[in-house]
Amino acid sequence: MKKLLEKIIKIRNPHFAFDEALNSFALMQFVWIQFCSLIRGLKVLIFLRNPKGMLLGKNVSFFNLPKITYGKFLRLGNQVAVSALSKNGIHFGNNVSIGAFSRVIVSTSLNEIGDKISIGNNVGIGEFAYLGGAGGLEIGDECIVGQYLSCHPENHVYNDINISIRHQGVTRKGIKIGNNCWIGSKVTILDGVIIGNGCIIAAGSVVTKSFPDNSIIGGVPAKILKNRNHEQ
Repeated sequence: MKKLLEKIIKIRNPHFAFDEALNSFALMQFVWIQFCSLIRGLKVLIFLRNPKGMLLGKNVSFFNLPKITYGKFLRLGNQVAVSALSKNGIHFGNNVSIGAFSRVIVSTSLNEIGDKISIGNNVGIGEFAYLGGAGGLEIGDECIVGQYLSCHPENHVYNDINISIRHQGVTRKGIKIGNNCWIGSKVTILDGVIIGNGCIIAAGSVVTKSFPDNSIIGGVPAKILKNRNHEQ
């Protein structure tokens, strides 16, 4: 049975293999959880949408589903909220996984609708992420991300001290994260940042500026520690 299940999982992840120490009870419980997630994924049929192997945790919510597109095997953990109140929608590539209690939200206001969120193929994002898309958020293929990622592609204008900040409007430049990046837990990325391909961002970093390909980044505010060729 283990070999059969391994072949099924390899449809989604060709490099997957069960650990030899995995016990039967844990395996059966895992199978039951995935089966329930697959059944919950069928709810998009109500909206005449093809689930494409979608796996949904408990209490996953979608807002403005016509603006949401997805590839094969989208996996959303328990309590994930996806809101596509936007100009250009939300797109999930193939084999995208978003951890429990995360928020994927382009806009929260009806008067200044945001741009988009686009997540590439084979991307895994940990629990409690907040992915904002007001100014546009793009995450490339093959990225792996720890818990509590926070992306904010929008800034408040605050120049006039005689007017409340909330009444002075916002600026939006967008955030772009390249392919094959590894982002540690509790990283915050602010508006206008472009992260190159192959970058590594240390846990707890606050990224306020852009970095080139293959940079190893850390700190508050984040700076280049070295590159992946181990040059300072």
